[in-house]
Amino acid sequence: MKLIVSFLVYLLVSIATPGFAASGKVHLDSVDIDLSDKASLQRGAKIFMNYCLSCHSAAYMRYNRMGKDLGLSDAQVAESLMFASDKVGDTMTIAMRPKDAKKWFGVVPPDLSVISRARGTEWLYTYLRSYYLDINKPLGTNNLVFKDVGMPHVMWQEQGYVRKDSDNKLHALTGDQATAFEYNMMVRDLVNFLAYIGEPSKIQRLALGKWVLLYLALFFFVAYPLKKIFWEDVH
Repeated sequence: MKLIVSFLVYLLVSIATPGFAASGKVHLDSVDIDLSDKASLQRGAKIFMNYCLSCHSAAYMRYNRMGKDLGLSDAQVAESLMFASDKVGDTMTIAMRPKDAKKWFGVVPPDLSVISRARGTEWLYTYLRSYYLDINKPLGTNNLVFKDVGMPHVMWQEQGYVRKDSDNKLHALTGDQATAFEYNMMVRDLVNFLAYIGEPSKIQRLALGKWVLLYLALFFFVAYPLKKIFWEDVH
């Protein structure tokens, strides 16, 4: 049943989200996704709650499930990561009405539960780092990965102002390389968290996988001698 629901959400995200169109021929930057890095996931969760959850829901993730996976208590989740709900067992929904979102942004912001699986982590990482100033747009910014995107650059204060030259290359107006590095790490943590909520059970599956392989290796050393004994009289 969960597989069917995830597939349906994937289709809805892919079909009903014009704000997240294909990247075309834009080069996608690689990103280090590490679901075992709980510190990164915790930072990404905080970024998601502060910058994304006001417009984007993650309706297939519950706060207490996230806390358990990320090594946080219910009290820590409630104190630091719950801004849109009062119950730690609630899903990550938002109060903004779809018709208001359509009026303000021209499109209803998609649920981000499986956006990492629908678009890919490299697409998300590149997209969030590809905003630039465009005075011809109502919100003052555009995006190199997706032209005329309806989503504003919500993290512009962390990245700073960026301009696009005639060769479609982006340049920070401040030239602060330390800030650029910090922003890239910030985006990486956010994308890491989006990869986690796209498939929460993957953390447990990866942890269990090494024990399964160890069991199979030990079983081989038992099964192979038994096989030789059973078949030694068969010609």
